Amino acid sequence: MLDPRSEIYPTIEYRPLQPSDLEVLEKIHLALFPIRYEREFFLNAVNGHGIISWGAVDTSRSDEGRDELVGFVTTRMVAAKDSEIEDLFRYNNSHKDLTLLYILTLGVVDSYRNLGIASSLVREVIKYAASVSNCRGVYLHVISYNQPAINFYKKMLFKLVRRLPMFYYIRGQHYDSYLFVYYVNGGRTPCSPLAFLKMLVAKIWSKEEKGIPRWTRCKESTTLLTSQNNKRIISGEDTRCHV
Repeated sequence: MLDPRSEIYPTIEYRPLQPSDLEVLEKIHLALFPIRYEREFFLNAVNGHGIISWGAVDTSRSDEGRDELVGFVTTRMVAAKDSEIEDLFRYNNSHKDLTLLYILTLGVVDSYRNLGIASSLVREVIKYAASVSNCRGVYLHVISYNQPAINFYKKMLFKLVRRLPMFYYIRGQHYDSYLFVYYVNGGRTPCSPLAFLKMLVAKIWSKEEKGIPRWTRCKESTTLLTSQNNKRIISGEDTRCHV
């Protein structure tokens, strides 16, 4: 790993995760997150089975670890209609096959932090999402007390679009979640008068449907709503959480 006392910045390269990353990927997840992921998750990540991922490696190392992971991001493509923010795209009824890229996990080992690696990994995600014609955004959850993560995604120009009450359940206590979105390919929060009108008409026509949350605030390009769906239970002694 990087010597914290070194003033020489490493050469970081980014590539898709591969089967040889399996052991290190599991080790880093175990160290960073309170969630204990199943083995299947890691196998899918390194083999590209339903999970799209990138790894960061330090190619300036002279030892055998020059291709060892020092950071990663894992994502999956989901249908917009199956997400918690499906209603933000309801006004565009001409595209029923819209998708979103959901960030599952993002992490950088301690000795490589503050080098811009996480930002570069997220940019890889955004670039990929923008290359998929029917993808309209990248989104993720951030636990309400994780202020560094909240600041990070705001700095990366993600929009806070929803607050999910009691989304997480950690060590016997409920925590809210913030949902952030980075729009691509013309995706946007429907806050313009015309877009809002289209969304309102769509909601009237589909008022028989269940689970459509009400608007609680819409200001400029940021929309804050609430929802009770898709709560997440987390167990473990460590309460640090990426999302």
